[in-house]
Amino acid sequence: MSPRNPELFGHPRGLTFLFGTEMWERFSYYGMRALLTLYMVKYLLLPENRDRVLGLDALRGIFESVFGPLDAQPFASQIYGSYTALVYLTPVLGGLIADRWLGNRRTVIIGALLMALGHFMMAFEHLFLFALLALILGNGAFKPNISSQVGTLYAPGDARRDRAYSIFYVGINLGAFLAPLVCGTLGERVGWHYGFGAAGVGMLIAIAIYHFGAPNLPAEMPRAATAEPRAPLTRDDWRSIGSLGLLCVFVTFFWATYEQQGNTIALWADGYTDRAVNLLVWRGEVPTTWFQSLNPFMIFAFTPFVVALWARQSRRGTEPSTLVKMSLGCLGVALGNLLMVAAAYEAGATGKASPFWLFAYFAVVTLGELYLSPTGLSFVSKIAPASLLSMLMGVWLLTNFAGNFLAGWLGSFWSGMDKGAFFAMIAAIAMAASAAIFVFDRLMKQGAYKGAW
Repeated sequence: MSPRNPELFGHPRGLTFLFGTEMWERFSYYGMRALLTLYMVKYLLLPENRDRVLGLDALRGIFESVFGPLDAQPFASQIYGSYTALVYLTPVLGGLIADRWLGNRRTVIIGALLMALGHFMMAFEHLFLFALLALILGNGAFKPNISSQVGTLYAPGDARRDRAYSIFYVGINLGAFLAPLVCGTLGERVGWHYGFGAAGVGMLIAIAIYHFGAPNLPAEMPRAATAEPRAPLTRDDWRSIGSLGLLCVFVTFFWATYEQQGNTIALWADGYTDRAVNLLVWRGEVPTTWFQSLNPFMIFAFTPFVVALWARQSRRGTEPSTLVKMSLGCLGVALGNLLMVAAAYEAGATGKASPFWLFAYFAVVTLGELYLSPTGLSFVSKIAPASLLSMLMGVWLLTNFAGNFLAGWLGSFWSGMDKGAFFAMIAAIAMAASAAIFVFDRLMKQGAYKGAW
């Protein structure tokens, strides 16, 4: 490693700054997300408040022209699903802009500034939809370009790359863990807009870390150089791209079921979970948003054990393939929702379910996430042609777009369905995705794409 790119704890120093930048960006995103559904259902979409929001009636008209009349909860679910979907659609455009014109660094800064603006705009009710638009566009510029820079810290074939993405993923979830505790508590206990303002402050911290860490990141090629005609894609490149595209279809259903956490799971925690605490030192009710911290906490608690398990399996020659890991990830979400079927049965009998059902749900779903999400990021960085890396990272994030949009539609059934039946439906979808990816793995090992996997 050259003196211009020194190492820290066995990895390029630039990884530390990318870790910190992503941690605070995710703090802002998940802080806002933890409040979004509750804010709409319990405040913004109430009859006395909804007329204040510019463009809300027009948006309702668009949704109702497709889905029919919508009460407050289904309408909030559709908005939530559309927002969380679109933040994963725009990264395709953000990756293309970085690859072709602006480069990673400029695009990251533009995206971060837009997101900071969007979070602060959330403090003004009439600008609610414009704030969401700024956040969507900002995330599109930021997300693929910060993720792809992790891969550029390492030479081709460097075995540390997979571990680097696991470390980077811990940063994502450290921010996501702190966000509901800080932003969620401020939003629920002090005022909604204080929670959104805290998310904006988090984004400003992310910008500062990235700015000071820039000298430790690899220099970008001048845009003039990358504007020259590029070498045509090879047959293997097209095979990898085609395989990745087909895999995206299956992974979409993982996100459709996983992303109920900030939507219907938040509503379950709010209305169907016994949140009363009676301790010697404190009595009260646990804020609903605190449950949103369980998943990211378990991410960085479980990651060392999962990585150690994979290393042990690798030494024995039994480590699952990338696709089998993803299949197991979907299976984890299915099992988590089957636990919630049991929780719904208890709630039907007693009125409220024990919070331990949610602890168990998040534990199983988190293990599923660890088997799918960071594995996918690393996989894209390995097989994507170098000239299309940022754009294909954005394409991979399209699975989140389609999955979140579908999650919002599925969530709109929440208020009209028996809760046990709802969770059983979500489990069935995740189970079908698990089976499809497992079959796809078998076919790929027998077919023309064997080398890519």
